[in-house]
Amino acid sequence: MPDQDQAELRLAVARLRQEHEDYDVAINAMIQIGCEALRIQRMKKKKLVIKDKISKIEDLIIPDIIA
Repeated sequence: MPDQDQAELRLAVARLRQEHEDYDVAINAMIQIGCEALRIQRMKKKKLVIKDKISKIEDLIIPDIIA
């Protein structure tokens, strides 16, 4: 994979990690103020989708090496 492509993927991962952290903070705030469970559940689902995207991109950056 060319270095530029890999750099773009790393940047995308960094952005997604920040977004994932933002969702985490928002979810914790929603729990603290007693927001309805359905809204919290939806936020957690979005957070999980972001985590899955991070994993897929990281797999592209660092492929599995069969020893």
